[in-house]
Amino acid sequence: MKTLLQSIIIAILLLFVGTSGHAQPKDSSTASVSELYDLVVNLSADYRSLSRFYQIKNSPERRERFKSFFEGVISELNKHSFETLSTGGKVDYLMTMRFLDDQLYRLAAEEKEVNQLKKWTSFGDPIYELEKLRRRGKHLDAPAVATQMNQISNEIKALTKELKDKKPSFEKNLAERASGIMEGQKDAVESIYTFYKGYDPDFTWWVTKPAESLMKQLKEYGSLMYSMADESKLPKDDGSGIIGSPIGRVELIRQLEQEMIPYTPEELVEIANKEFAWCDKELLKASQEMGFGNDWKAAQEKVKMSFVPEGYQPEAMLELYDQSVDFLKKHDLLTIPPIAEETWRMSMISPERQLVSPFFLGGEVLQISYPTDEMNHEDKLMSMRGNNPHFSRSTVHHELIAGHHLQGFMNNRNHEYRNFRTPFWTEGWALYWELILWDMDFPRSPEDRVGMLFWRMHRCARIIFSLNYHLGNWTPQQCIDYLVDRVGHERANAEGEVRRSFTGNYGPLYQIAYMVGGLQFYALKKELVESGKMSYKEFHDAVLRENSMPVEMVRAILMDQPLKKDFKTNWRFYEK
Repeated sequence: MKTLLQSIIIAILLLFVGTSGHAQPKDSSTASVSELYDLVVNLSADYRSLSRFYQIKNSPERRERFKSFFEGVISELNKHSFETLSTGGKVDYLMTMRFLDDQLYRLAAEEKEVNQLKKWTSFGDPIYELEKLRRRGKHLDAPAVATQMNQISNEIKALTKELKDKKPSFEKNLAERASGIMEGQKDAVESIYTFYKGYDPDFTWWVTKPAESLMKQLKEYGSLMYSMADESKLPKDDGSGIIGSPIGRVELIRQLEQEMIPYTPEELVEIANKEFAWCDKELLKASQEMGFGNDWKAAQEKVKMSFVPEGYQPEAMLELYDQSVDFLKKHDLLTIPPIAEETWRMSMISPERQLVSPFFLGGEVLQISYPTDEMNHEDKLMSMRGNNPHFSRSTVHHELIAGHHLQGFMNNRNHEYRNFRTPFWTEGWALYWELILWDMDFPRSPEDRVGMLFWRMHRCARIIFSLNYHLGNWTPQQCIDYLVDRVGHERANAEGEVRRSFTGNYGPLYQIAYMVGGLQFYALKKELVESGKMSYKEFHDAVLRENSMPVEMVRAILMDQPLKKDFKTNWRFYEK
């Protein structure tokens, strides 16, 4: 018989579960962790610990330690019987092995490049050994350290003279690696110098000048090595001022396979062109309804001029957010936890950052691009026109709910041990909502449709221009012109988008992940929702509960598909 205290505790727990705002899964297995939970959690924590300890990039010590670490985790992973794992466990196995294989691939590439550069960089090997002693606080022989650093300085002087006299040329990847090696060695010297200086009188007296001189030399030598890249193979400034690093078809295909996208770059461009053709037809319909006939650019121009006055953009975005969330609730499309609604907020993007991010950025903080008083007149108008309410109609839910803010909120609360990050899940999911809200008549007018189509065309264009760039077919200026002529971008905004794509520290596949990932989720929706196997709400909640991973793995979990240990991506998701 329950005690009164037990009854009260149970009642409180039931009340919490009933009011927490989270849908309960139909299958309890979707809410539980897999058999590999401990391994994945430890892998993540150990990786972070080792990264903090072995922090000198490109050092042999760091490279060998991580190589043995990853190989050790693979050994532990292989102790699990793949065939006896649950579907979620098999996914965790495949995703973990995917991460480990990629890390070992990167370490092997690093080692190969470092070995090719030994003649020009091996002078710094003693620095690594000194930094190793420094980490444990060993007392250093200050006169010997000063002599050693001075000898390294002399070697750098001799090599600098040889480089300038002979003017050898290096492949771009080797020039970049050499620069990275020098940056790591400089960091190591700085680590040693700042630790002992002032605390050890002998060290301070002997080592200060040699260390300061050596750090300066390492920085200059790294810049010199970087400048020795073979200019005939370097990307040239085509007048846009944007100089990226095209990776080529072979590396594109390797990265697509890593992301579980079983299409070639050329096939993806073809898919984007098909989606673009659909957008063209819909845009002409909206243009005709607005009275502009087939002159869609004139219709788009009218929409651009609907921008709100200066100072009112945040309030206009709040109104769009309210409309979006009301629509999601009205159609019972997914669970929206009350705290997720409560805790998002706004910030404004600086003029400098708008050069790279001319539109929204999202997550828990909705970052808004809009002119400031210090921008010139033309840039102000382009920013206002490009961020009009009709254009923003498809991006508010992309950035907040049910897009990036809700994704982050749910990731922190469901299967949070899964660190299988991929833009095809993150950006694909947010883009997917643009697709289905269009289908459900979220745009209320032809002007709204023009605005939402602008962004849909832009996602198609991202696939076309970014893949053509990395295949070596297009220059940055051609990409900018394509966005202006084919999508209707303001030129400054197009420049910002291309600059962001190629110099904004995004991976080569990031820009294609929006539409491609969105089409993957759209195809999965057809399989599970349109077939009657799940409701919209069940489907959407289930996706968010599984956390980030390639969409093909989400499909495997939700459809409880059989998986093999030697799994290769094979889901041809596009049918149009």
